[in-house]
Amino acid sequence: MERIIMPALVLIGLEGATTDGPGFIPALWERANSRFGEVAHLAKTNPDGTLAGVWGAMSDMSRSFRPWEDHFTRGLYLAGIEAQEDAVPPEGWTRWDVPGFEYLRVENDAPDVFPRTLAALAARGLHLAGAVHDFTDPATGKGYMLFPIRRL
Repeated sequence: MERIIMPALVLIGLEGATTDGPGFIPALWERANSRFGEVAHLAKTNPDGTLAGVWGAMSDMSRSFRPWEDHFTRGLYLAGIEAQEDAVPPEGWTRWDVPGFEYLRVENDAPDVFPRTLAALAARGLHLAGAVHDFTDPATGKGYMLFPIRRL
């Protein structure tokens, strides 16, 4: 578990909601991956040309980037990429302007990462300051969960 500061960022992706039913997240990723060519030109890249990040971003239903509601069972999900600041999404895609946060970054290497990290936060007297996000580092292929503990 490591503390990191991430400034505000722009994401372009396909949006879904828990109201879409069980399995909506894998279905959303399947659609986003198959249509990636439509947004590839909007992607923010590292100096070596790799994507800056692939995101499974989450928000409450009001798009305020608060945690999912009803015990983390109701909310929005965006399957997408980190994009350039001036990116305009093509038709059918959605832009999210995620505010900056201080996060606890935890490698997503086990099915119990989410509840285990929530328990660790509580034990340290910390609370979620926003919705948790999934982040995949394209350079390494490693997946992380980002738990916001302070809004910037």
